[in-house]
Amino acid sequence: MRVAVVGGGIAGLAAAHRLVERGADVTLVEARDRLGGTITTERTAGFTIEGGPDAILTEKPWAMALAERIAFAERMVGTREGDRRTWVVHDGRLTPLPEGFLLLAPTDVRAALASPLFSWSGKLRMALDLVLPRRREERDESLASFVRRRLGREALERVAQPLVGGIYTADAERLSLAATMPRFLELERRHRSVIRGLRATAGRADAAGARYALFVAPADGMGALVDALARRLPENAVRLRAPASELARDGGRWRLRAGDETLVVDGVIVATPAPVAAALLARVDAESARLLAGIEYASSATVALAYRASDLPPLAGFGFVVPAIEHRALLACTYASRKFPGRAPAGHELVRGFVGGALRPDVLMLDDAALVETVRGELADLAGIRATPELVRVHRHPDAMAQYTVGHLDRIAAIESRLAQLPGLALAGAAYRGVGIPDCVHGGEAAADALVATGGRG
Repeated sequence: MRVAVVGGGIAGLAAAHRLVERGADVTLVEARDRLGGTITTERTAGFTIEGGPDAILTEKPWAMALAERIAFAERMVGTREGDRRTWVVHDGRLTPLPEGFLLLAPTDVRAALASPLFSWSGKLRMALDLVLPRRREERDESLASFVRRRLGREALERVAQPLVGGIYTADAERLSLAATMPRFLELERRHRSVIRGLRATAGRADAAGARYALFVAPADGMGALVDALARRLPENAVRLRAPASELARDGGRWRLRAGDETLVVDGVIVATPAPVAAALLARVDAESARLLAGIEYASSATVALAYRASDLPPLAGFGFVVPAIEHRALLACTYASRKFPGRAPAGHELVRGFVGGALRPDVLMLDDAALVETVRGELADLAGIRATPELVRVHRHPDAMAQYTVGHLDRIAAIESRLAQLPGLALAGAAYRGVGIPDCVHGGEAAADALVATGGRG
């Protein structure tokens, strides 16, 4: 079976590798001059600088299972021991996230009651979750609506929005709960109280600091995983600088134009951002293309700053998040060299600031120099980091983060229903059922398995 994979991000690479495992003849085409998509790692002067994702969540098994199969798992490292706290900006100051606060809700009510993040009225409102009835409606709900309804406005604005908004670079008012945090939806259905449900199913293992034990990363950076996957593909299987421009049925097969080459294959996996997939499918199925084009995207950027450790104030925890109600340009900051070993040489620290997203697209209008100065000003105000950095890197990701807005899963179900009528065609990537590395790996492998199982015949 001959299959073309369109897109060389982690989903496309996982799909291509899985096809090779299943005995297919694979050609992977990528528009850019490198593989990896948003994953980009620079190693310079002893620093390992991530321009995009920096970690893999082991709670979802698919990425680590792939690493095991390619003999890469032993090159993974966990987060550093010690102070694994996350901090939250509150009234312009860094305040520790209460122990046991799991993204949207507390598992330790006493820790939440003792936290200066919330007013007493906010704490009492949070505790009401213990007695409130469960929601009866089945229609999709925004994440913001869910948190306000169960735990109150302060829980949303001061913790849930910055934590989840940082993951999805999204507006919590429009973010689908079912598509992004289905676990909390299920907790309400089964346990009525989200807090009680978390305590019953997660307990102390999901405390804010302890969850960092669930994250790993390649010792040499995320780019090393991309390189390892690429090496596992057959020689000449990858075509760089080969944008896919036309896709059509050719009898019982598919004809794909990529760069200056035309491929005739039994199956195609499109592992690109949704707008690119929409353009490619426009002549194949107009309705699928319309639905794909309706998936919104947000842009973001990271600013990495390297310092001498002696020039910095003490850095507590792994970093901090910034609620939208603080009206700051910065979304979050990670102390990268505190989070994973090997990110900075001895006597140095590496810090990463995150900007943009659905709520602050205006910040990305700044040029690189102004963006760096903006982030440095925020770090000075919030973390007391006023030193001149020894090294600076800016990585921009325009229209790179799919927005799982309310109704997202219905849209994806409609797309999948239509694609089921197109034998030998599958989609994969962060636009559909998960934005993390494990989700993208899972989606790519599932698409590959489906094509091989049917031989491209549907």
